Amino acid sequence: MTGASEDGDDYMNMVIAEPMAVIKETSIQRAARKKKEGEARARVKSKQEREEDEAAAREAALAKSLDSSNKGFKMMAKLGYKPGSALGKTADARTLPINPVLKDDRGGIGHDAEKKRKFREEAEEAAKKVKVEQVDYRDRMRMEREEKRLQSQIYAAQKVTERLDVEAEAAQDETSGHVSNKVPIDQRPLGSINVLWRGLVRHRREKDAERRMKAELQTSLSSKLPSYDDADEDDEDQLAYSRRRTHTEYVDDLDEEDAELEEFNELDVFERLERIVKYLRSKHFYCFWCKAQYPDAQMADCPGVTEEDHD
Repeated sequence: MTGASEDGDDYMNMVIAEPMAVIKETSIQRAARKKKEGEARARVKSKQEREEDEAAAREAALAKSLDSSNKGFKMMAKLGYKPGSALGKTADARTLPINPVLKDDRGGIGHDAEKKRKFREEAEEAAKKVKVEQVDYRDRMRMEREEKRLQSQIYAAQKVTERLDVEAEAAQDETSGHVSNKVPIDQRPLGSINVLWRGLVRHRREKDAERRMKAELQTSLSSKLPSYDDADEDDEDQLAYSRRRTHTEYVDDLDEEDAELEEFNELDVFERLERIVKYLRSKHFYCFWCKAQYPDAQMADCPGVTEEDHD
């Protein structure tokens, strides 16, 4: 009895869905739909859309396995191929077909591989060149620093040589009574000066000539302006106000060619320094590295001729 009442309750509570009302398409809606469909069929797809459709169709075809009705499958089956098995005798043989790579340019077969090879070689050469340039740069900087150091040593050695030569000439004049060599260095012809330190004197004269030209230019400009002269000013005041111009008088032979000096300056910096150092040792018993003058040519306390001997 209880079961019959429950079935009756379920029947009474059942909800019967009303049938969907079919909406009839009007003539206007049908005309609009046909117009859209016609426009869609008539529209020419763009190149990108066509390529996308072709790619999708190609991928779908490649993803689909060959069925038994395919001629290619039948030929492989005759050769012993079974679906799902690998091609070849080895265990790691290929189980999937080779994926085709489509070319979208006009390059021939192997052209891209050749381009990649050349690009890789050029990149490797560029990397090697950078490394070589870095090494060359470091070597060049090291050589430039060493050359500057040797140039400063040459300048110092020339000053020592000039001083010792002048002192030796003065001592010789005192003993011999000659006065010809007592002419100041800056008043002697450049050709009469020792070539080992002649460049030092020439450089000094060039600087002095440059100063004189500037002073003469300043004097010529100041002469065109009104000046004030005080009668009470003494020589020191006039010198302080630069009204008195003084300069060293020397033989004006800077414009003359000096083949001997040019030949000496063309030597390597190390060779120039070596010649001056040897001259100091043989002429004045002076060691440039010890910074000392010895009483005789034996130079007993000197460790050697080169800079390395004094390290």
